[in-house]
Amino acid sequence: MEAFSSKACASEVLDTVPFIMQSVRVHMRRSRGPGISVPQFRVLTYLNRTDGASLSAVADRVGLSLPATSRLVDGLVARNLVRREHSQEDRRRIVLRLTAEGRGLVHGARAAAQAGLAEALENLTPSQRAQAAQAMALLRPLFLPHEARLKEE
Repeated sequence: MEAFSSKACASEVLDTVPFIMQSVRVHMRRSRGPGISVPQFRVLTYLNRTDGASLSAVADRVGLSLPATSRLVDGLVARNLVRREHSQEDRRRIVLRLTAEGRGLVHGARAAAQAGLAEALENLTPSQRAQAAQAMALLRPLFLPHEARLKEE
């Protein structure tokens, strides 16, 4: 296999990842459940990865103001998908966590996305699928958020 520069590799990633993410988004949005808006679903998926996040962290992630994010979360709390709790470290701080129902909704959408990707990947040979999986295993630690990298070490 020929040597590939980091710039050429970056170009391949930039050209491919958006198509993969579009496919993931389509499958997850189809399975997000009735009455769940895209911004609400983004909050749920973020809390699935970042249990105990603050409202500020959620607002930063979804790109909304604190008041708009608070209203969004209020709707999720009312639907029993998210709960607000006092932080164990600082009782004055409120953290957000998924309920079992919220986690189930996210996991169902993730399973649908995984099934959709698996269907597309059926077009590859077993060897090609192994190469793709190995490539993802190589890339993952390079792009994990700092907090997630600490958890994996």
